[in-house]
Amino acid sequence: MAHVPADLKYTKEHEWAKIEGGQARIGITAFAQEQLGDVVFVELPKVGARVTAAKTFGVVESVKAVSDLFAPLSGEIVEVNGELPKKPETVNTDPYGQGWMIVVKLSNPAEADGLMSAEAYQQLIAAASH
Repeated sequence: MAHVPADLKYTKEHEWAKIEGGQARIGITAFAQEQLGDVVFVELPKVGARVTAAKTFGVVESVKAVSDLFAPLSGEIVEVNGELPKKPETVNTDPYGQGWMIVVKLSNPAEADGLMSAEAYQQLIAAASH
């Protein structure tokens, strides 16, 4: 089963969020990248763009599929992982570390209460694997 770090929050669309004060670092889960296969392209928004929880913020393309990326939380993008367009395979090798995608300054930190815990996310992917 895919690794699920306990200190992160998760969405049913397989994004993760690491809440750091009033900001959240966001990426896709190990389960998501396993389902996608080899990631060959990542399209991310620019710093200053606004994202809305549950709405798309970018695209990840693999040898198998093109998938939208959904923001787990709302706010303004304050940082974008500029390495991903050059090295999209980082999403496969380190989805919770160097494969992060964006950092959002949260406009509504309470939205994080609606995300899944690691335990709940593990149950979701266990159910999807059967």
